[in-house]
Amino acid sequence: MADGMETESRKLLGRLRDAMASDDAGQARLDKITHLIASSMGCEVCSIYLFRDEDTLELCATEGLKADAVHQTRMKLGEGLVGKVAKKRTVVNTPDAPHAPGFRFMPETGEEIYSSFLGVPIQRLGATLGVLVVQSRTAREFSADETYALEVVAMVLAEMAELGAFVGEGAAMSARHQHSMLLRGTVGQEGVAEGHVWLHEPRVVVSNVIADDPERECERLGEAVDQLRVGVDEMLTMTTDKEQQQVLEAYRMFATSKGWMRRMEEDIRSGLSAEAAVEKQQSMARARLGQVPDAYLRDRLSDLDDLSNRLLRILTGQGSDTGAEMPADPILVARNIGPGELLEYGRSLRGIVLEGGSVGSHAAVVARALAIPLIVNAGRITEEALNGDHIMVDGEQGVVHLRPDDNVASAFRDKIAMLAAAQERYSSIRDKPAETRCGTVIGLHMNAGLMADLPSLVSSGAEGVGLFRTELQFLVRNQMPKRTELAALYARVLDAAQEKRVVFRTLDIGSDKVLPYMKPNEEPNPALGWRAIRVGLDKPGVMRMQLQALIRAANGRPLTVMFPFVAQFEEYRAARAEMDKTLAREARLGHVLPSKIEVGAMLETPSLAFAPRQFFEQVEFLSIGGNDLKQFFFAADRENERVRKRYDSLNISFLTFLERIVERCRETNTQLSFCGEDAGRPVEALCFAAIGLRTLSMRPASIGPVKSLLRRCDLGEVREVIDRAREDGEMSVRGAVMDYVRTVHQSP
Repeated sequence: MADGMETESRKLLGRLRDAMASDDAGQARLDKITHLIASSMGCEVCSIYLFRDEDTLELCATEGLKADAVHQTRMKLGEGLVGKVAKKRTVVNTPDAPHAPGFRFMPETGEEIYSSFLGVPIQRLGATLGVLVVQSRTAREFSADETYALEVVAMVLAEMAELGAFVGEGAAMSARHQHSMLLRGTVGQEGVAEGHVWLHEPRVVVSNVIADDPERECERLGEAVDQLRVGVDEMLTMTTDKEQQQVLEAYRMFATSKGWMRRMEEDIRSGLSAEAAVEKQQSMARARLGQVPDAYLRDRLSDLDDLSNRLLRILTGQGSDTGAEMPADPILVARNIGPGELLEYGRSLRGIVLEGGSVGSHAAVVARALAIPLIVNAGRITEEALNGDHIMVDGEQGVVHLRPDDNVASAFRDKIAMLAAAQERYSSIRDKPAETRCGTVIGLHMNAGLMADLPSLVSSGAEGVGLFRTELQFLVRNQMPKRTELAALYARVLDAAQEKRVVFRTLDIGSDKVLPYMKPNEEPNPALGWRAIRVGLDKPGVMRMQLQALIRAANGRPLTVMFPFVAQFEEYRAARAEMDKTLAREARLGHVLPSKIEVGAMLETPSLAFAPRQFFEQVEFLSIGGNDLKQFFFAADRENERVRKRYDSLNISFLTFLERIVERCRETNTQLSFCGEDAGRPVEALCFAAIGLRTLSMRPASIGPVKSLLRRCDLGEVREVIDRAREDGEMSVRGAVMDYVRTVHQSP
């Protein structure tokens, strides 16, 4: 960059700082800024467009265009050259704007007389706030130095907007982080919660954007980077885990990158403070992050993002301990979070909202185990939320209310009160059987995965644990757990169950559940790939170790073990043979064997429903894994929101398929249960019972609602409703069964 341009850039930033320090109202500040930029860059026009909502840009200030167009001219994201800059988050630089692809003629602004156009996004940490534009009559392409200078100014504008510089009388924009917002996401764990935001990664606030002494700022940056490098090196020496070492090596590569350092020093020489220079490069990296299809490059940009956060904390002194105190009713907000970090928070959390994540992620598994409402894919939540913000999480609808107004808060509290009253009613039938009006008793069991779940056996009225997920103990560690540790844990689970049946599902990893210490296995479709029983049979040492731990934990008590994701008879036969060999070996070693052992399988693939009769005769019990079975039956990825909700669990085809499984198990007298989210939904549970399922396993909080509905219904009547809907050619029985439910007596 030429020295002259550096000087002009610093002069302009100095004037901007003066404008920011003035007592002018928000609109007056913006007007002054456009005049300063236009005169500094020798242009006839400077305009600032800001987002009014997610899809609409509004002309909020201008020098050179018609004044009455301000707050009147609006365009959609992607519309015109300005919309193009905002949508693609990239620079548009053209000497002939009226003939450039995508140009939109706006007669109300008078811009048709201007040929040259330079537009840059106003963005902060990947969030685009608007577009900054300069135009001139002379047909010319703006130089690289001019473009760079305008990008620096745009970054300062973004910081000023974040600090509320454009709020006030006649404001061009409303105050950020003050108005109420509704954000939609995907339900990861059902439930509702009200509380206050606790950010997993508190936002670093950069208040000194512009600096007068470039040399001092470069020194500050150098000192902070040196401190950062020392910290990374110390972390490297402290870990022996190869995966963590690879991540830290990537950190070290960036921390010693001359290109990264050079770009930040250029930003400082243009007039930015050291902190602002770091954040400018971080914003550019985040903007690129969403546009890079290559997973490796995305990971590297994520590494740079994390490293930038560390550097900002060093420069600002806002370390990981910001001094903020966690509220008494925390709702955790994060871009994403690992299972170990989530377990450290434990049950202190009222709810969790993630910007990323998936319904099958590690965080979702832990949230379900802790029975904490979870919303994933809540876009922009980390940009919009501040520590201490009032927040309401609706894990039934997948909605987050951030800083809700009084009407929303009142309606939400009514919903919480209704749910609490219902739970109170359910407690009165806790110790009663789930016996229908026709005299059929349905066994209701609970799903679990942590020791912390086991008290729910008593409080929920569950008859046992229909599924204990053993993978959580593997997922939250940085190395393979020892057999003695697992045996002690499983023994505590059996102790806490107080002789109630516990079905231990063997390690279900792969797909979206990858162990931190296991080499990632890149697959085009991991849900259909190397996972669960396939991993266990290919890694018999791990399976054997877990089976030994389970046998030793039983120590003479009954033991029930279930193998996941069995797709064909041979896989079950091989797994059962491994169990028999392990039992024989444990006997030779002198360990006490279980007094009784049941070995079963999860039916999660349609293929297993058509296994030979010998399979149904040999397996001691089957549990339908509804979540996976449904997605494979409909060929609809349950992580894909566009298709996930298209297919109903009460679809006639799916219910007919389940009936086929029920009939095959009845023919061979094989125990059968249904395990999954649908088992805990009262109407679905009622239909499953009506087609012959006699055992259901669900999250503890669902047992009361399911039992309450079952006790009010006659399964024969429900079966008639289902058959009639089938005969009428209905796609789903949901509507007909809901009509029936409304007619039944309302008392529990």
